[in-house]
Amino acid sequence: MNRKSLREQIFKLLFRTEFSGREGMEDQIRYFFDSGDMTVSDKDKAFITAKCSAIVERLPEIDKALGEKLEGWSTNRLPKVELAILRLGTYEILYDDSVPTGVAINEAVELGKKFGDEGTGAFINGVLAGVSGKENRKKQNAGGNKAGGKYSSQGTVSERKGETYITRRI
Repeated sequence: MNRKSLREQIFKLLFRTEFSGREGMEDQIRYFFDSGDMTVSDKDKAFITAKCSAIVERLPEIDKALGEKLEGWSTNRLPKVELAILRLGTYEILYDDSVPTGVAINEAVELGKKFGDEGTGAFINGVLAGVSGKENRKKQNAGGNKAGGKYSSQGTVSERKGETYITRRI
């Protein structure tokens, strides 16, 4: 499976855990892989399980970070689809160094467009941009480069394309 497919499976598993809680996670993982809906290698199964477990372990910190960026909302009022996507994106932004911030935001927006309602992608983009601090950097660095992006000290440039942020290595 490619990274995009793996991320989608992690989202689906996180979504399931919304209904069974942490206590039922082991059962949900077993049902998820035994459903016959997909063929997953042992390596991919281990990756999906480990990442989902890591996200669930950090839910208090993830929900706190989200709560600070949700204007007029709290995590317990969010629809389950949006909440699962935001938790996955927030985890990738804050704790997963293997996923660039721009990729985490863009992929979360794509999941929102695929599984959410109209406007979900824009909502997810706004919240995750806040979590990543991009909104604050944008305000502090008004000007940027000729391409309309912002250079970072890590050799990347971030640009806003429509509803999403695109981050490229330079």
